[in-house]
Amino acid sequence: MTFASAIYRGPVVHERMKPKRHRLRYEVYSLLLDLDELPTLDRELSLFGHNRFAPLAFHDRDHGPLDGSPLRPWVESKLRDAGLPVDGGPIRLLCYPRVFGYVFNPLSVYFCYDKSGALRAILYEVSNTFHERHTYVIPVTGNRPVIRQTCDKEMYVSPFIDMDCRYHFRIVPPCDAINVVIRLEDVDGPLLAASFVGKQQAVCNASIRRCLMSFPLLTLKIMAGIHWEALRLWLKGLKIHRHEPARERIAASIIDTDNNKAVTPARQ
Repeated sequence: MTFASAIYRGPVVHERMKPKRHRLRYEVYSLLLDLDELPTLDRELSLFGHNRFAPLAFHDRDHGPLDGSPLRPWVESKLRDAGLPVDGGPIRLLCYPRVFGYVFNPLSVYFCYDKSGALRAILYEVSNTFHERHTYVIPVTGNRPVIRQTCDKEMYVSPFIDMDCRYHFRIVPPCDAINVVIRLEDVDGPLLAASFVGKQQAVCNASIRRCLMSFPLLTLKIMAGIHWEALRLWLKGLKIHRHEPARERIAASIIDTDNNKAVTPARQ
């Protein structure tokens, strides 16, 4: 059986430009999950589980409203809040899976298509280690092979980066490969660049088995890497910025395309 869902395997690279240079590179893999395929993947793949324990699993409660409800209605509500049309087209989520029950996703990316197959919006769901998250909803205009988007930073993420920053996204949507580049700038210019470049693999028991053998503790490795790199930055003497809690535990920014500013909706 052929799926729209896939595995993307490749390097995550972060490079900090100032006040001291710092670079990291880790080999990882991510799943691209078509939300409508989740029940079929759960049924057809013995090594993958949807809302149940499996070597590789995806739980709805790890994303969106965090209550275990299906994610499509939540994504569609965010699109409607942004004034975007919703026609039931595919929604595909790029994220790390639960690996033997554990997961942490610093960034999850939702690619939202219309029924004709055109990419209409991207949602960036950012999580920090303080159990907070923020979702940026950005429309896609035109039909370009490379998507460029920007928004203001709305949530504290790294203790070594101030809040007065702006994100610049450069996305090559998923096909045979995927390329996600995020550049962060402060008032003085470029501060940090992060990227994931992955090559597509079909999702099947054999490819899942290869991922498990190559990265048996992927998500623990991600969390350990976050803390290890933070220690290295601290030892380099970087300033720690005070944590300002998010205004809401779960929040969303809608991008106003007229002035390219992130607007946080009033709390319901």
